[in-house]
Amino acid sequence: MKIRSALAALAVTLATAFSAGPASAQETFTLRLAETWGANFPIFGDASKNMAAMAEKMSNGRLKIRIDSANKHKAALGVFDMVKAGQYDMGHSASYYWKGKVPNTLFFTSMPFGMTADEQYAWFYHGGGMELMQEVYEPHNMLSFPGGNTGVQMGGWFRKEIKSLEDLKGLKMRIPGFQGEVFAEVGVNPTNIAPGELYTALERGTIDAVEWVGPALDLRLGFQQIADYYYTGWHEPATELQFLVNQKVWDKLPADLKEILRVSMRTAAYDMLIHSVHENSKAWATIQEKHPNVQIKNFPDDVLTAMVKANDKLLAEAAKGDAQAKKIIDSQAMYLKNTRNYTDISLRAYLNTMAKLNE
Repeated sequence: MKIRSALAALAVTLATAFSAGPASAQETFTLRLAETWGANFPIFGDASKNMAAMAEKMSNGRLKIRIDSANKHKAALGVFDMVKAGQYDMGHSASYYWKGKVPNTLFFTSMPFGMTADEQYAWFYHGGGMELMQEVYEPHNMLSFPGGNTGVQMGGWFRKEIKSLEDLKGLKMRIPGFQGEVFAEVGVNPTNIAPGELYTALERGTIDAVEWVGPALDLRLGFQQIADYYYTGWHEPATELQFLVNQKVWDKLPADLKEILRVSMRTAAYDMLIHSVHENSKAWATIQEKHPNVQIKNFPDDVLTAMVKANDKLLAEAAKGDAQAKKIIDSQAMYLKNTRNYTDISLRAYLNTMAKLNE
């Protein structure tokens, strides 16, 4: 019996050792991450740094992530290609930047008139969004994970007030993604410019208006010194950044480090959302106090109506010509319909109640 027990124990030990795969439990991995943002870029850059710090701490130093910012790798909008090719192991950027390469990537950042941050996170993790995103990225040798949310973004800075749809005709504006296509439908000339070039482009008149993020990041770039009209958002109600991981690199990681990396990315993404809320609140108070020239505006009704029609038209065209796009669009629409019913009787009802009480 003792011999049999000893042999059984040995078998368990050997099975455990071999099931761990080629990587030793003590083997260390150092991954290189390319981010779209410049060195020490606030909030966005903090998300990637927080993720790397958590992964290293939880792995007891077995998983280290070295971050190269855009000023080092010199390709702010080249992160997709670099991670796909294996030049970098990971990336931190925004999925809609790649619509020119892979059109269906744009659905995983934020869609005009779409889900709020909590609704969108629910879709990702409980409504099939992660699976659909992986369908899009898998052919490109990558995995994509939510990488941090800004919440509702502001509608942009304009030198001149937008009083009607006619004021948008021929306007040159930095606005990426599907929302740029919507603006194009109503006469705007949209363009995408790397973050580090936005202030200069607006200052020199290369563009007439710029949409970036919200008070915290906009204030740092100084748009309030150039443009007086700050419009509320409709186009990016839940702007989600992304962590990209090269598939071959992911496959080489042992199971425990994969889970540590997954948890670190998910936690850093949530932290970025609450960090955005905090910093935007502070920055808006600063703008109100120190920059009285800034006027908050809503887009006129005719503009919003035209953009809703343009958005619906473009979604229908995308769904008609691409089965994968249709599957994503239908999934988002159905999830939004269901979750918005609850949002209306909970969050919206609460905010309306508070507004009445504060009148």
